[in-house]
Amino acid sequence: MKDYIFSNDFSKNIDAMIYTCGYESCEPGHSYGPLLRTGYMVHYVLSGKGLYRTRGKEFHLQAGDAFLICPSDVIYYEADREDPWSYTWIGMQGIKVGGYLGRTSLLDKLVFQYGDDPALRACHERLFKAAQHTRSRDLLMNSILYEYLFLLADKFPNPDLPEAQTHSTYVEEALSIIEGAYCDPITVQDIADHLSLNRSYLHRKFKAVMGISIQDYLLDRRIRQACILLRTTDLPIQVVAHSVSYQYPLYFSKLFHQKKGVSPSEYRAEKMRALGDEKREEG
Repeated sequence: MKDYIFSNDFSKNIDAMIYTCGYESCEPGHSYGPLLRTGYMVHYVLSGKGLYRTRGKEFHLQAGDAFLICPSDVIYYEADREDPWSYTWIGMQGIKVGGYLGRTSLLDKLVFQYGDDPALRACHERLFKAAQHTRSRDLLMNSILYEYLFLLADKFPNPDLPEAQTHSTYVEEALSIIEGAYCDPITVQDIADHLSLNRSYLHRKFKAVMGISIQDYLLDRRIRQACILLRTTDLPIQVVAHSVSYQYPLYFSKLFHQKKGVSPSEYRAEKMRALGDEKREEG
């Protein structure tokens, strides 16, 4: 298999998504780092040897080993000079990925083996094939991601999950409330009151599981819906603002610009131009 790298447009799913996957046959001594990655990554060693260094530890790895990279860790890895490794990798991003991996023991172990489980190994190859699709590629790749995360949680369960699951239940309930009411002027205090929780407690648990504050998640959800309305309708900006709970269009535009780097009108114009370019290319 030749070296292969895929990088995804990660604007399509803020919850959990594949942002990169690939294969590399390394030259002797080829190294990467030290640096921080922007997402979680799993490298699976197909052949050869190498070392992985993070959190003050050094792991000497060989074929059959896998190692996890976390976005908060400074990492370094290097191919053996006599028997350099070849590996595949899966890169994951999204506000739920940390919580999903928290259902496994891998955040502490970092190094593990797929063993005789062909389904885990197959996820790497299936992602390569999925990356070749041109229509709804993100749906196909993310479906494989969720399967992969399930397989990891099933094979490497977190022994402390009962307590973690309690926290996750609160978060899932909060997410459900947000999904049903983000178009209304609901506040974090409203959500905490509905769950009969202290607001600060809910904030801590939500951020621990999701990696983002509940306030930021609520804002992201509203802006994401606003983007859909701007792309797919010709509704006035004022109506779009009201549709995602903001009474004052100027305040909505300010928040939108902070998140997207452009005003709502500029965002709509950019998307319309891109759509026009696509139609001309198809024609």
